[in-house]
Amino acid sequence: MNWHLTEVDGDETKRGDGGPLDALIEFYRAFNAADLAGLRAVWLGGAEPSMDNPIGGIRRGWEQIAEGYSKLFEGQAKVQVAFHDFTSQGADDWHLFVGRERGACRTPKEALDVAFRTTRWFVRKDGSWRQLHHHGSVEDPKMLADYRRLIFG
Repeated sequence: MNWHLTEVDGDETKRGDGGPLDALIEFYRAFNAADLAGLRAVWLGGAEPSMDNPIGGIRRGWEQIAEGYSKLFEGQAKVQVAFHDFTSQGADDWHLFVGRERGACRTPKEALDVAFRTTRWFVRKDGSWRQLHHHGSVEDPKMLADYRRLIFG
């Protein structure tokens, strides 16, 4: 896809075509705003979606995924990330974004630069693009340990 974006943090102007890039932009807008209702609107509901990352572990179904976001959003740490260095491929009913996230995790007393490898898989259901799966990983074990400490105390 030729979208000319090198980074997505949710502040971008959506194309307005209801396509997968608009769904990706909306995901990052909602995540960075700690907007659980916005995330609900972009994730597939029910038992189908899944998430696997070193903070939340494996979560299956929207309810488990939402529980993980709620814990993050209600904690003292505020996380802001941007998706970059990504590829994009898809067909009529699926779309895959593979790249990296960079950003910051801040508490009232500390700040930490964060970096993740990230995959986001969207499917088209009932005419709308919804996130079906997210996988995240971390290259730097010290950053992961510091991030977990800031998130979980």
